[in-house]
Amino acid sequence: MTIGNPIHRPKISVAVVEKRKRSEKRNCCVIGEHIQFNEKGLLSYCFADWQPVVFDMLVVAAAVEFCDRLQKRPALGWSRDIELEIPVHEKARWDAPNVQASLTAALGFLTGDRWTLNFVSRKSAVVPPQSQGSFTLPAGVGAILPFSDGMDSRAAATLFAKQSGRDVLCVRLGTKKTDKPRKGKQSLPFTTLPYKVQSKSVRLMESSNRSRGFKFTIVAGIAAYLSNVKTIVVPESGQGALGPALIPVVHAYPDYRNHPSFTDKMERFIAALLKFQVTYTYPRLWFTKGETLKAFADEPQNATAWDSTWSCWQQNRHVPVDGRKRQCGICAACMLRRTSVHAAGLSEPKDRYVWENLSAATFEGGAAPGFAKSMDALRQHALAGTLHLEHLAGLADSTRHSATLRRNAIQLASALGISSDDAETNLASLLCRHRDEWRGFLTSLSADSFVRQWAGDVS
Repeated sequence: MTIGNPIHRPKISVAVVEKRKRSEKRNCCVIGEHIQFNEKGLLSYCFADWQPVVFDMLVVAAAVEFCDRLQKRPALGWSRDIELEIPVHEKARWDAPNVQASLTAALGFLTGDRWTLNFVSRKSAVVPPQSQGSFTLPAGVGAILPFSDGMDSRAAATLFAKQSGRDVLCVRLGTKKTDKPRKGKQSLPFTTLPYKVQSKSVRLMESSNRSRGFKFTIVAGIAAYLSNVKTIVVPESGQGALGPALIPVVHAYPDYRNHPSFTDKMERFIAALLKFQVTYTYPRLWFTKGETLKAFADEPQNATAWDSTWSCWQQNRHVPVDGRKRQCGICAACMLRRTSVHAAGLSEPKDRYVWENLSAATFEGGAAPGFAKSMDALRQHALAGTLHLEHLAGLADSTRHSATLRRNAIQLASALGISSDDAETNLASLLCRHRDEWRGFLTSLSADSFVRQWAGDVS
């Protein structure tokens, strides 16, 4: 799926190469230079028998990220034409019509671009990492869960394990050392992403980075395949999974990164490539983030476990206070977090965020004393975050959007295998509960709060 006038679609052509040639004139993404593998991280994905197709899948994910970030999207429209050549160990496997069709369908739906992927045979096979077998797969694993520092990740892992009676193996998506899953002194597999896309020699200009969804779903799919586990738990609650697609930003293509319609397409791709059927399941899809947090925190052993989670989208260098990292408190992710904490009847210290006081009459007045960064860009993030949650709440009451909700319900029903009536009923109920939580959060702020001013009348 692509949008935008093809006349205005920028064209991106990239060849992934095993080694750069001095005479190379094409745009190149060099393995070992632009795609850098971490040996220990790669080993954690190769704890079983070495399978070259797994390495190739990681290269594909990295190459897609490189292309997605390489060139800015057009000022008018959204989509780009992207042609990508990738060396693989088994060219015939990747050239199979059902693999090509399912892969380009998933990428096009996710990013809104038109993708053409050409596979060539590698010139030299990749040597398997040494010391295989040092990573141990725990017994009794029943599901894979992509794990970050976020609140939903931590809560969903615990809630799913309790409700299903199945152990959950977390696939690490973040980069921090905290929360890396271990079992005693044993190192567990999938504890770090095994590669990074390096941009020192190439300026990566596009920041929308929609391909993150492809990276995260493909590493979770690899983990399920290697572990012989058929269930992948997507931890996002309803607002995070469905909100970005329901409320697209201005001319932007809808954001499907955590949407069932995208993971449905990834199931087909993984089945075509690996002959292995996985199911991405959404146990918290019809719950708000506040409801997920409350269910998690109500268990005595989890009462404070949510407190150290991280939600902010901002890079650390943009939001320090007196040299200490904080969450910004005003991006869409932070605003949803604060709304959810309030809805769950919990509280956080004000110095958790740069914007300590959302009841301040002015945006600048809400920031912590000593915060010296430019306010302009952060103001735009704050305004966008507030309006996103406000517009999402407005869908619950507006008859103008009934056709949009019906269309989205039909799309969800197809991906989830439920009736469109059930999908529409569940979606309407979710939006009503989001509205109530958002309105409750707004009314907890002072009457002249800058957030309430932006959101409008909430009386």
